[in-house]
Amino acid sequence: MQFLVITLKRCGLGLGLLLAVLVLNFLLMHLAPGDVADSIAQDAGGLDAEVMAQIRKDYGLDLPLWEQMLKYFYSVAQLDLGYSFYYNQPVTTLILEKLPATLLLIISAQVVSILVGVVLGVIAARKPNGVTSHFVTILSLVGYAAPVFWTGIMLIILFASMIPLFPIGNMVDVSVERTGFAYMVDVLHHLVLPMLTLASIFIALYSRLARASMLDVLGSDYVRTAQAKGLSEFQVVFKHALRNALLPVVTTAGLVFSGIVSGAVLVETVFSWPGLGTLAVQAIVARDTPTILGILFFSSLVVVVANLLTDMLYRIIDPRIKTAETSEI
Repeated sequence: MQFLVITLKRCGLGLGLLLAVLVLNFLLMHLAPGDVADSIAQDAGGLDAEVMAQIRKDYGLDLPLWEQMLKYFYSVAQLDLGYSFYYNQPVTTLILEKLPATLLLIISAQVVSILVGVVLGVIAARKPNGVTSHFVTILSLVGYAAPVFWTGIMLIILFASMIPLFPIGNMVDVSVERTGFAYMVDVLHHLVLPMLTLASIFIALYSRLARASMLDVLGSDYVRTAQAKGLSEFQVVFKHALRNALLPVVTTAGLVFSGIVSGAVLVETVFSWPGLGTLAVQAIVARDTPTILGILFFSSLVVVVANLLTDMLYRIIDPRIKTAETSEI
């Protein structure tokens, strides 16, 4: 019961955050110079004042700002994110078309970065002064220092140009039929470089975090007790120590999810990956305000949901949190 109450409370806070994001995004976009009518006029090579006024009326831009905001909020509440004048279709349809590619990139990068980072961190913690520990430290420095777009360009030069193992960009080869096992393999082949690019900085983060956490846990009393009982090193490390050492990693995974989403924009641009990041860049260039607002809202929704799920998973992993919150209630 307490878990349900706490979850509902977190959901309420998440909805409040989404509302604040909606207000802020809407105001920033509509207070910026220019509007949809100006973009259409620019694409058409110029329009007279009467046509411009009609376009603003059609898109509701002649209404006061507060009335435009209320209408937009009402539409969002009905899961209607507006209509894209540039792509000439509903924004919701555009997002749903591009969403699978972005989710594939983000989830694969997150999974790979956590798995590789935790394994490297655990190995480094077993021998803090060994070669692996120093390698993890160097990897962290390089991962933090290298911008994600630079890493992507370097991987393209190395593994797509000098050593042509992977394709340069896009999600699938146009010559491959978009069904069946061959299509799946081709998508995974195209995914490798952008996924590694996006995962690189987070592998560095998780490896250092897992190493520090494991060093702290391995020095605790219950680990020494397990070692005194004659348990194998594998049982001590992976059965007793790793579960508690994963708590900071799980927390960080939820907190940095927004960084993964924003990083995906750059990665998709570098690799021409047909996801929400590429769609956002095209919409910004075209001043397609409804599409930009829709993508910003959807990205915020994904980040809020990811943080809520992380919060719930944290309680499942660490029973002490349940006890503390129960006493507060």
